[in-house]
Amino acid sequence: MTTATAEIPASTTATTHRRGTFAALRVHNYRIYIVGHGVASTGTWMQSIALDWLVLELTGSSAAVGITMAMQFLPMLLLGVHGGMIADRYPKRAILMVTQGLNCSLSGTLAVLTLTGQMRVEFVYLLALLQGLVMVVDNPTRQVFVNELVPTHYVRNAIALNAAVFQTSRLLGPAVSGVLIGTVGTGWAFAANATSYAAPLIGLTLIRSADLVPAPAVQRAKGQLRSALRYVRERPDVAWTIFLVGVIGTFGLKFPVVLTAMADTTFHGGADLYGLFNVVIAVGSVVGALIAGGRTHTRLRTLVVAAFAFGLAQTAAALSPELWAFLGALIVLGVVNLTFQAMANSSVQSWVDPQIRGRVMGLYMLVFVGGTPLGGPMIGWITTAFGPRVAMAFCGIVPALAAVAVGLVLWLKARGRLGRRGPVPQATG
Repeated sequence: MTTATAEIPASTTATTHRRGTFAALRVHNYRIYIVGHGVASTGTWMQSIALDWLVLELTGSSAAVGITMAMQFLPMLLLGVHGGMIADRYPKRAILMVTQGLNCSLSGTLAVLTLTGQMRVEFVYLLALLQGLVMVVDNPTRQVFVNELVPTHYVRNAIALNAAVFQTSRLLGPAVSGVLIGTVGTGWAFAANATSYAAPLIGLTLIRSADLVPAPAVQRAKGQLRSALRYVRERPDVAWTIFLVGVIGTFGLKFPVVLTAMADTTFHGGADLYGLFNVVIAVGSVVGALIAGGRTHTRLRTLVVAAFAFGLAQTAAALSPELWAFLGALIVLGVVNLTFQAMANSSVQSWVDPQIRGRVMGLYMLVFVGGTPLGGPMIGWITTAFGPRVAMAFCGIVPALAAVAVGLVLWLKARGRLGRRGPVPQATG
């Protein structure tokens, strides 16, 4: 299979190097898209904070907050690959128009019920579940739609810039949400999020259809999900990357659990210190996404090293004795986290065939997001039983060990010490 790098003429590749970190912004359609993405992402972070606060107000229970999170992510765990299959079969811009409209309606419903005093926790669970069902289709579709917005040699950069914008909105959204909650109430944060979906809807309307590069639609047929799983199994570069993404998503990215406990019991702070932790990680994440955006290709071994660095950084943070050292480790953690995520996402998309990309990214998002209902309670139990430092170290050690295991397998295969049916492809896309 020809890699994405091999498809680009040498002169184009050289130009890509010169254009640097923000190269994808030269594309008209992408500029329009990323503005809408940034506005909607800010609204999403606003709603995330407001929803947790609302559930606490309604129940006074942290367990209820956990149930709400499980409701949001359970559909992805059960149906993630099916959402990718829909992305392969139908026009992606049309799918996104529908999903953004549905998200707007659900957020508007949250706002109306909260502002009128009719909200009950059962309604929150139901709406969280419905939003999770929308996410099943919306998430893999958004992941692969970038391939239609920009030329092939800009895809990696565009994916990294998407991540940078999302992390930047992580700085702004919670701050705005906190102001709204403290001044006019939680319901208005939901209303603001519902309004924010107008930006991507307008952007999708303004995108020039003639400039899109649509992937060929896949016709309905039996065995399409099995064929996607078989495709991944036969591509070690893709399979190992998705494995590492799954381990980090399930065990490594449990910041809400461990950081709240670190702020409270380890450093004896409050919500303001927890907010500082999130800001520090977000700043590092923006830097990491921009670093990944400057790369034109990534090898599988680079991803293994990045996954190991993620585990090492989180373990170092867990062991940091002083607050200043902990904050420094969090910055490094944010950098390596988003560097790995952006490189893994763009690499998988560039390594797979266009007609199966949606299903593969559905599987990717399934293992990345779908592990939350499994890993969250486990990390919560470890935090309660052994303390936040042990829990955070666990969140780092498991991904580090997974990276070491993958690296060892690749090393043994490269030297013919493990049997295989054929040569392991050297993924350089």
